[in-house]
Amino acid sequence: MRASIAIASLLFSSLTLAGQDVTYQVDGQDYEGYFAKAKSDNAPLVVLLHDWDGLTDYEKKRSEMLVDLGYDVFAADLFGKGIRPTEVKDKKQHTGELYKDRNKMRKLLMSAVNTAKQQGANIDNMVAAGYCFGGAAVLEMARSGAQAKGFVTFHGGLTTPEGQDYQQTKGPIVVFHGSADHMIPMSQFADLTDQLEAAKVSHEMITYSGAPHAFTVYDSKNYQQAADEKSWQRFTQLLTKVTGTH
Repeated sequence: MRASIAIASLLFSSLTLAGQDVTYQVDGQDYEGYFAKAKSDNAPLVVLLHDWDGLTDYEKKRSEMLVDLGYDVFAADLFGKGIRPTEVKDKKQHTGELYKDRNKMRKLLMSAVNTAKQQGANIDNMVAAGYCFGGAAVLEMARSGAQAKGFVTFHGGLTTPEGQDYQQTKGPIVVFHGSADHMIPMSQFADLTDQLEAAKVSHEMITYSGAPHAFTVYDSKNYQQAADEKSWQRFTQLLTKVTGTH
């Protein structure tokens, strides 16, 4: 597999969205994910979790970039079909509801995995990855004991809810974090490192100097190309290693 580094040019371009929207239900509510399939059969799966904007073209473009590298991708919907908040108060509402109801968050995460399986994806060779809110959801997935070859968070929330730990985590955790992130301070980064070490969870904790929160969001003032490209390169290296692809 090739590891593409020209991230900004791909994301800013009109990258073809060749996947398909997939509607599925959780507790009677409609959700709309996005499934993009690699050319090869039985490809490894990446479950991609969105930030607090909901599932948008950002995650879809990232999905297509991963498909080009040979992976199936299911970009999950954690808010509900048609719920793509644009106002900060609405973003806080939808993320806050799931932060307060961790059982619901876990149910949504596993429903996304099951939906990917129904689309023909190989969930036995799977990595979960997420951005911002999605990064926090990835860590929730790791703590739940979900079966995955790895859990990857890009500038995601790092705190652990009271009463939870990483004793049931089944795969390595990789954290990409900006050391200039004022929303998620380095104290939380260090605390998570201590927790993972205590639980004997294999992990990589990587920081990027000068990178603010949301440093991979290409159409925002916080975008930092160097940190985006470095984290993407390490991400694709990890995928190759843990899924046994070349």
